[in-house]
Amino acid sequence: MRYIRTNSLKRLFSLKRRSLDGDVDVGTSATALSAEYTENTVPDSPPPIEIIKGKNRSEDGNCTAAAEDSQRRPAWRCFSHEEVYTATDGFSPDRLVGKGGHAEVYKGILLDGEEIAVKRFTRGSNDDRKVKDFLTEIGTIGHVNHPNVLPLLGCCVDNGLYLVFQFSSRGSIASILHNENLPTIDWKTRYKIVIGTARGLHYLHKGCQRRIIHRDIKSSNVLLTSDFEPQISDFGLAKWLPSQWTHHSIAPIEGTFGHLAPEYFMHGIVDEKTDVFAFGVFLLEIISGRKPVGGSHQSLHNWAKPILKQGDMERLVDPRLVGAYDIQQLGRLAVAASLCIRASAAWRPTMEEVLEVMEREETDLERWSMPEEEEEEQEEFWGFEELECECDSSFSTSISPEDSISTESSRN
Repeated sequence: MRYIRTNSLKRLFSLKRRSLDGDVDVGTSATALSAEYTENTVPDSPPPIEIIKGKNRSEDGNCTAAAEDSQRRPAWRCFSHEEVYTATDGFSPDRLVGKGGHAEVYKGILLDGEEIAVKRFTRGSNDDRKVKDFLTEIGTIGHVNHPNVLPLLGCCVDNGLYLVFQFSSRGSIASILHNENLPTIDWKTRYKIVIGTARGLHYLHKGCQRRIIHRDIKSSNVLLTSDFEPQISDFGLAKWLPSQWTHHSIAPIEGTFGHLAPEYFMHGIVDEKTDVFAFGVFLLEIISGRKPVGGSHQSLHNWAKPILKQGDMERLVDPRLVGAYDIQQLGRLAVAASLCIRASAAWRPTMEEVLEVMEREETDLERWSMPEEEEEEQEEFWGFEELECECDSSFSTSISPEDSISTESSRN
């Protein structure tokens, strides 16, 4: 299968230089890019959106409904290599805040003082593969516009391929939650984090112009704004799922150990319920303060399952909270987590239903009761996560460039 050539990419993106100096029909040029991209790339990837001058801002600064989103596209710009080079101090090692298998992320400061995160694609010497990764990610996140998703500010295609994001000074949830040198995140903030993350994920599944499966929801891929509003980041593994498709069948399997849903781990099947399972693990992590996989290779959801089944919810709570939590909110979050981590995808809720469970004062538990035979079948799946720790040679884990933005963070 062929991918769009690097020279073609540069030629099509060269419109950004002309758009800064004069009037250019950007939409026409973007259509040309879309046509060539669609013809020469994988069929399940969306075309990149219109490229226009300016930063990533919606018309009213907010996006809360699918109808509004379909009428409005995020505004982002193409940066020159000089801009990103100067901002990152020549991609200085001192500015490197994260490194993965196919990208590096640098902290940058623009001339106007705005802090940015520059993701530089570095996948080996295979230019076609690097371009494909770049177009796939920009074609996914380029359509996204929601307060709980990390905004894309723009891109650069001069002397390499780069994506430019807002920089998160607080960093990722994982960097704060598991740092013993930082104050414990209080319950009110934790509740705000899980609700905001759920809204962002629901938007990706149902409210966005594209139906997006993130595939790597975890605490290190959720960043925090200055007021502790969560923002989902790192769309390197994200998949666009056409509306007429029920699921993707993917190989090789990529993701993070401890977060992989059984149907994905065993059969490579991906849909919205894959993210729901990962969110359940994320939810347990926020409640308990435990890491998704412990030192004994026991997964968090495997540890939590018997506690949830017994209904002893308070045993889940992070002991560092010293009892300072809302018992009713805890009960709702625990119920939501127990539904999300069900082995059978068919019996997991959608993210809209997860939000209902977490926010409503009362939940009809009978609605979620499973037939006895389904319960027995589910029991057979538990323990699959132990295989994750033994088969890491056959899996590739995603190292989040955006979560690495958190390495220098501190709670103010």
